[in-house]
Amino acid sequence: MNRRQFLATLSASALAGAHVRPVLAQPRSLTPIKFTLDFRVTSQTSPFFLALAKGYYKEAGLDVSIDVGSGSVASITRVASGAYDLGLGDISSLVEFHAQSVGAPVQAVYQYYNRAPFVIIGRKDRGITTDFASLRGKRVAAAAVEATRRCWPMAARQLGVSPDLFQWITTDFSTRDNVMVRGDVDAATYFHDSAVSLFARMPPQELAVLEYARTGLALYGNAVLASRRLIAEKPAAVKAFLAATNRALVDPEPALAAIKAREAIIDLKVERERWHITRRYLATDDTRADGLGSVRADILRRQIDEVAAVFDLPARPPIGQIFDDSLLPPAAQRKVPA
Repeated sequence: MNRRQFLATLSASALAGAHVRPVLAQPRSLTPIKFTLDFRVTSQTSPFFLALAKGYYKEAGLDVSIDVGSGSVASITRVASGAYDLGLGDISSLVEFHAQSVGAPVQAVYQYYNRAPFVIIGRKDRGITTDFASLRGKRVAAAAVEATRRCWPMAARQLGVSPDLFQWITTDFSTRDNVMVRGDVDAATYFHDSAVSLFARMPPQELAVLEYARTGLALYGNAVLASRRLIAEKPAAVKAFLAATNRALVDPEPALAAIKAREAIIDLKVERERWHITRRYLATDDTRADGLGSVRADILRRQIDEVAAVFDLPARPPIGQIFDDSLLPPAAQRKVPA
């Protein structure tokens, strides 16, 4: 019988006349953590909100706040500047950042997208098919700082075509669907799972999805990034965050209630469809073999070499500068459910 049960069994008469000083549990000190998403609140990142809603972070001793982002590239500078402790950002862009800023104070610690969900989606009525050659001379919309756009030269190199195969039309994330629906452009770049907003406005059968992964290019996508200062000063906090997030991520169902509580206007049907696409890029053959969160050195090395060659970088950062796997949860906890 524990102390609480014991006290509950005492009769009122037994306590009569006694001076009892209640023993109050001391509040646990929580470590504040600021985390930035790569974009807005959607099912793509619902595991983070599930961990928050279910109290996984608090149980791990963390007081986590989650903010929306302005792109998977911008997250890198947010963490590197110290404005955020952790964030979700693109691995290829992180390689470029390190090559240009030796000793950059930001590092990947958990691979979220095991494969980058980069796609170009084109209108079939403009002659676009799943053959990238059909993009020749077309107008393709993309935000100025956006990972899919920035990684296009690598896909072009893999295909053996010029990076100038088509014309870029710079637009904003918020207007990308609009210019596609109106026909102002012939195609647009997306994270595959982000395209469900377009699919809700245009019949999917009218669209062609050109996946970078189908070019033979193996790229890791967005990863959880941590500031080197946090890793050095509070490694236990980073490990706790990853363990709590992983605890939510192994659940194959989308945490729709958690994101609906944060953003009441979201469409749950759309978000469920989005998650089904997201899951394809999270739970790959590699993650089924190795577990969530990890990378394979040979694939990451090729990605570093590819980024360095395409962008003519002054240096090729070693894998250890880009990814630190020492803070990952044990492999058994990262196993993808069958």
